[in-house]
Amino acid sequence: MPKSPKGKIKWVIGLIAVAVAVFIGFRYWKGKQSALPEGIISGNGRIEAKLVDVAAKEPLRVKQILVNEGDLVKPDQVLVQLDTVTLEANLAEANASVAAAQERLAGAEASIVKQKSEIDLANIEVERAKKLVAQGAGSQRDLDIRTSQLATTQATLAEAEAMLKTSKGQVEVARANAATIQTRIADATLKSPVTGRVLYRLAEPGEVLSPGGPALTLVNLEDVYMEIFLPASEAARLKIGSEARLTVDFEPERSIPGYVSFVSPEAQFTPKQVETKSEREKLMFRVKLQVPKELASRYVERIKTGIRGVGYVKVDPSAAWPVRLQNVISAEAGPP
Repeated sequence: MPKSPKGKIKWVIGLIAVAVAVFIGFRYWKGKQSALPEGIISGNGRIEAKLVDVAAKEPLRVKQILVNEGDLVKPDQVLVQLDTVTLEANLAEANASVAAAQERLAGAEASIVKQKSEIDLANIEVERAKKLVAQGAGSQRDLDIRTSQLATTQATLAEAEAMLKTSKGQVEVARANAATIQTRIADATLKSPVTGRVLYRLAEPGEVLSPGGPALTLVNLEDVYMEIFLPASEAARLKIGSEARLTVDFEPERSIPGYVSFVSPEAQFTPKQVETKSEREKLMFRVKLQVPKELASRYVERIKTGIRGVGYVKVDPSAAWPVRLQNVISAEAGPP
């Protein structure tokens, strides 16, 4: 016999009740799965990295840019070459000044050698004149002339020694000037200070960069972190160096090890009034979770900044990570 309308309604209501029960049970199970044990706290954040500008020290024209946005770069890799024609001309002039100063120094040294030789000869002649005067075979006038010549030669030596000192100073100044220009030429070759990726290309060949003007902006892929915000009551329990875990939304089943590297001393979100305890509990503090450099270096090809995720921190060192956070990416097991 066909079911009555009332029977059909009861059957539909029962089916709906079962579906609701299954849904509630699933939500309860998911909640239990995502619940954190005592001593572990979490906050939402995103993967970030330090930005580094590759900039000119002085106003020079861009000659060549060797990378594009998105390129991976290594430390000391040449990224930008600035035009150094003027500086190279200045260097040639400075090197010529060094050579001239060295010639003057050599002349001063030769003059001193000559003067010392003449002094030795003058001393001998004075002594000979003294003996002749003592023996009555020479005149006092001749002795006076020899003595005067000795004094003149000694004065000339003192002048030559002063000239030698000046020449040495001139050589040092000329060399320092040439070294400064050489350093300026070296600084015109802009190299990467970090392992990273080119985020922005801010200049093109032919442009003149201002002093400190950036040509490129890099993402330092060895300085990777996540910032989360925690209430005052939880942030106050954190210690620098506390163990942390990071997960990203597209791969929540794997976690990244980290540690607390910074806890802000100032609240980031502050209510207008903080006199009462309930209002003070609303204060939020910025916490930085740092990824170890050796781990970031190993996964440098895969790191993408801006990805959303969740950061977890131990406020109790004895707390155990839940099973879902124990599938940890390691520097030893990952891809190079």
